[in-house]
Amino acid sequence: MAVSMDHTTVRLFYERQAERPIAPDQVDADWLRQVCLDAGADDVGFVEIDRAELADQCADILAVFPHAKTLISIVCRMNRDAIRAPARSVSNVEFHHTGDHVNETAHRIVAALEREGIRALNPAMGFPMEMDRFSAGKTWVISHKPVAVAAGLGRMGIHRNVIHPRLGNFVLLGTVVMDAAVTAYDHPIDYNPCLTCKLCVAVCPVGAIGADESFNFSACYTHNYREFLGGFTDWVDMIADSRNAREYGQKMSRAETASMWQSLSFGANYKSAYCMAVCPAGEDVIGPFLDDRKEYLRDVVKPLQDKAETVYVLAGSDAEAHVARRFPHKKTKLVHNGLGPTSVRGFLRGLPIAFQREQSNGLDATYHFTFTGEEELRATVIIRDKSLQVREGHHGAADLHLFADSRTWIRFLKKEQSLIGAILRRRIRMKGSPRLLRAFGKCFPT
Repeated sequence: MAVSMDHTTVRLFYERQAERPIAPDQVDADWLRQVCLDAGADDVGFVEIDRAELADQCADILAVFPHAKTLISIVCRMNRDAIRAPARSVSNVEFHHTGDHVNETAHRIVAALEREGIRALNPAMGFPMEMDRFSAGKTWVISHKPVAVAAGLGRMGIHRNVIHPRLGNFVLLGTVVMDAAVTAYDHPIDYNPCLTCKLCVAVCPVGAIGADESFNFSACYTHNYREFLGGFTDWVDMIADSRNAREYGQKMSRAETASMWQSLSFGANYKSAYCMAVCPAGEDVIGPFLDDRKEYLRDVVKPLQDKAETVYVLAGSDAEAHVARRFPHKKTKLVHNGLGPTSVRGFLRGLPIAFQREQSNGLDATYHFTFTGEEELRATVIIRDKSLQVREGHHGAADLHLFADSRTWIRFLKKEQSLIGAILRRRIRMKGSPRLLRAFGKCFPT
């Protein structure tokens, strides 16, 4: 495309070209660290784009910013007592305020780099995400937690939050992607600040964190993120399926509707995040816990355990049983969480997320899946000793072999197609006992 060299913008560009900074190939680490701290970060670390720990993210990052050479990981601290408050409106203000601060800090860092002729960008610390990729399963541009760990800003605790060695888990994370190298990179710390005190296990209303350090993603997502994407889509379905206001009112209380409005108006609210609230790890945090553990339990842990509240669970899930057993004073409400698959690959990818360990108790079976039609795929699923293994291809001898048209299978999972009808039309066939299919379904309630 031809551009006139006499155009004012073009002429001024060349006249002032000598005044423009020359982008360096390498940035001084001390200078960059100070830029980040001055911009508002409480700590910062640098990771090269080709670090082995980030190999699974590298292609996605380069697709957004092909010039990426360095990832700048930042942490911003939150006020601890706000996160610990039984009044979750207080804690959510802190989450939202600090989240905005992370984005603003990252924005300032990018602006400072641009003034030096260095290209950079800052993906959101949370939302917005790339929702056009929702069906593909990954909407985020970058996973901040692995970057922070690689940058030496902490390690993951058993509650799956990054624990900073000094600030504890009372931090939010952000990442800036830069097109220059740094004179010195950071590396993971050589210990885990997590105390394995299991307070997060004791306080989680849905039992998402196991005493054996296992994690039930589905339970956490269904309750804590009730007013985020999955719960919102379930709410929309409730509205669409209700014949009138009276029927809607039987499904959703006025308080729940008001809470959904509040999340839509002022930012989505977490229902609990109690695991973060009670965590005593971190040099700046641990004092009260070490000084008087009984007082810490009374002041921080017990108010959250004793709080009367609605806990959102899937019917037939481990979480439903956990609330009844551990927190009988809390009320459960059966909901959907919006995690249903839209493709066969999405179905297989989502199995570890939806798996309910306790519901699988006593099951020892190998399942072979052969999908045909729009998606041709073979897979093996092994459930044994309350654990799950998913592998592409057929491996070992199958106790149940299921053959299915891929589109029919997804319609069956979405309850748009009956199993009997699909079997009569031979769109789904089984080799083995149907009881094993029922046992399989019990492990993945929807």
